[in-house]
Amino acid sequence: MASLLQDRLTTDQDLLLMQEGMLMRKVRSKSWKKLRYFRLQNDGMTVWHARQARGSAKPSFSISDVETIRNGHDSELLRSLTEELPLEQGFTVVFHGRRSNLDLVANSVEEAQIWMRGLHLLVDLVTSMDHQERLDQWLSDWFQRGDKNQDGKMSFQEVQRLLHLMNVEMDQEYAFSLFQAADTSQSGTLEGEEFVQFYKALTKRAEVQELFESFSADGQKLTLLEFLDFLREEQKERDCTSELALELIDRYEPSDSGKLRHVLSMDGFLSYLCSKDGDIFNPDCLPIYQDMTQPLNHYFICSSHNTYLVGDQLCGQSSVEGYIRALKRGCRCVEVDVWDGPSGEPVVYHGHTLTSRILFKDVVATVAQYAFQTSDYPVILSLETHCSWEQQQTMARHLTEILGEQLLSTTLDGVLPTQLPSPEELRRKILVKGKKLTLEEDLEYEEEEVEPELEGEHESELALESQFETEPEPEPQEQNLQIKDKKKVVTCPLFCPSICCQIVTQAPISKPESLLLSRQKSKNILCPALSSLVIYLKSVSFRSFTHSKEHYHFYEISSFSETKAKRLIKEAGNEFVQHNTWQLSRVYPSGLRTDSSNYNPQELWNAGCQMVAMNMQTAGLEMDICDGHFRQNGGCGYVLKPDFLRDNQSSFHPERPISPFKAQTLLIQVISGQQLPKLNKTKEGSIVDPLVKVQIFGVRLDTARQETNYVENNGFNPYWGQTLCFRVLVPELAMLRFVVMDYDWKSRNDFIGQYTLPWTCMQQGYRHIHLLSKDGISLCPASIFVYICIREDLEGDES
Repeated sequence: MASLLQDRLTTDQDLLLMQEGMLMRKVRSKSWKKLRYFRLQNDGMTVWHARQARGSAKPSFSISDVETIRNGHDSELLRSLTEELPLEQGFTVVFHGRRSNLDLVANSVEEAQIWMRGLHLLVDLVTSMDHQERLDQWLSDWFQRGDKNQDGKMSFQEVQRLLHLMNVEMDQEYAFSLFQAADTSQSGTLEGEEFVQFYKALTKRAEVQELFESFSADGQKLTLLEFLDFLREEQKERDCTSELALELIDRYEPSDSGKLRHVLSMDGFLSYLCSKDGDIFNPDCLPIYQDMTQPLNHYFICSSHNTYLVGDQLCGQSSVEGYIRALKRGCRCVEVDVWDGPSGEPVVYHGHTLTSRILFKDVVATVAQYAFQTSDYPVILSLETHCSWEQQQTMARHLTEILGEQLLSTTLDGVLPTQLPSPEELRRKILVKGKKLTLEEDLEYEEEEVEPELEGEHESELALESQFETEPEPEPQEQNLQIKDKKKVVTCPLFCPSICCQIVTQAPISKPESLLLSRQKSKNILCPALSSLVIYLKSVSFRSFTHSKEHYHFYEISSFSETKAKRLIKEAGNEFVQHNTWQLSRVYPSGLRTDSSNYNPQELWNAGCQMVAMNMQTAGLEMDICDGHFRQNGGCGYVLKPDFLRDNQSSFHPERPISPFKAQTLLIQVISGQQLPKLNKTKEGSIVDPLVKVQIFGVRLDTARQETNYVENNGFNPYWGQTLCFRVLVPELAMLRFVVMDYDWKSRNDFIGQYTLPWTCMQQGYRHIHLLSKDGISLCPASIFVYICIREDLEGDES
């Protein structure tokens, strides 16, 4: 069980010092700053903390939960405490998922550097582990937990305790027979390799052994041809060649002799089934595999609502961390609600609530830093501006100065396009979405009132009219416009912003005009400097699909509350689909969701809505669907819509799908589960009773769920062997969610783990589904083993 990690723990100076422990200040807020003694455990995988060096310690965090380490200068909280705590001695532990960051301040710069270097090293070692290495490390962790007296050996009593910790209810006599068989030294205890053998006996996969023997002539190995037959017949990989089968043998067969003879042993076969090649998610869909040269409106775009919030909508904390987390998970549209702040600096927060405030310039700087760390494709800043004229000018200055070349400030080629540019054309560009003045308004500061565009949660569906709404513009064309007979301009009303602003400053303004300007400044009209930064994404209010078709243009975008969007889908589903083939739509959660809960994005994707904004700080079924949908295509935040949602003559209606869609039947045999986590880790006797629920989300007629029976007292290797059957009319829109639950006859079943993926990314055959937590973090090695079969519906009946 020795590993590179164990070698480093005994040789790396930083890790040795971390194992001795250090006193550091843990910082939770401006008022909560307490000394704690932190120490890296001997397993190298966990950090514990105590109030003092010899005090009672408890786990602080696991290395596998750590995403990265940041220095003190990058900590929003530590920067606010620079007068009290030196930034050079601080650092931040950033975790996967939604767990709050851990800010620490060491006693010296040297001690801070020791922990930063050491943690970086450990995180790199863990993330570079392959499946077998992760399994070995997982096994080592269990050995450490089971070895209660830490003597490097495990008695049978300790093994019994460990079985309960591992979610196993086993007959004592059978457990003792496995223990004796593994105790080759006959010492009455299990040491390193003996414990490995005990674990292998414990996890023997009878269902996999039976599958292996059904294709193996001698029951000992799979020849190259036998393995090829398995891949073609059972895994439905019809085009698999001998070369590919040989490549898989070289990749997963553990023995050198097996590789030389081109055969796959039982261990190699199991290793293949547990790998990415044996995963339910098709590895061909993991990199960017879709056409990225189509107009923006042809894609689903991963979008965030009130991105600055990391809590609820009424009293939650506003933080740049919300933008960091959203952008790093591939989100491509983030929301910024901007209000007048003190000292002339605009602030971002949820207006008219008790949420905290952050500086607009800090948000822009954060977006500039993290926009393209996960994806090179364009980021959209959805601005909701409530600022005065002066602070709008400050906003415009921050956007141009901080974003620099990243900011798209003019059309790509300087001429009026006929359609939106593609994600490929906009690589590494940041676009501003927001209100925009017509050219006349840019020049003469005229303000006209129309029906409000109810964008954002600040306005309910009965809200007052928006301050910045303008009448629909005429079709873009060259215009000769006169300003007080002083100057003529020939320009496009949308795509030459620099001219608009230039003329405003150059044209003489008479005294009456100056009074008008002063009066309208007090009414918070939109200033040209900010207006000019909106290029392809001009916000306009939605009146009707007919009105949009007659008055709006492809570069304009409307926002809908979830309530209004769902109503439109029911009343005019096909019109909504056609609308979304030529114009972008953004949907946002109801203002009643003050707890930052989410709605099901699938209902809006069915109508082709591109930007379905989610409260990304809130885990749950809805975010599982969103994360699963955007897991494909390199996780780049853009997913190409099906062709029937891109055709402006489409007859598709999400409520009543008809031909030419071909229905498919899905058969899922839920076979077994492996190493499911305990829900209550503090109670040794608590063992789960797992069941598997399969849910399908798509068009309304396809939405369904079925579940297996539960297996009593076995979370370690439960066996179900049950087959579930689904019929789906529009597989192109379907999402599958596998959920493992702990059966509870007294109350609701408890969540154990889940995995969600698009139907179009699902592989057939015998597949493992590697489970994720509520936060989308891997629960390795927890998985379920299934058999997937998809059949075309020959009769094509969609009713």
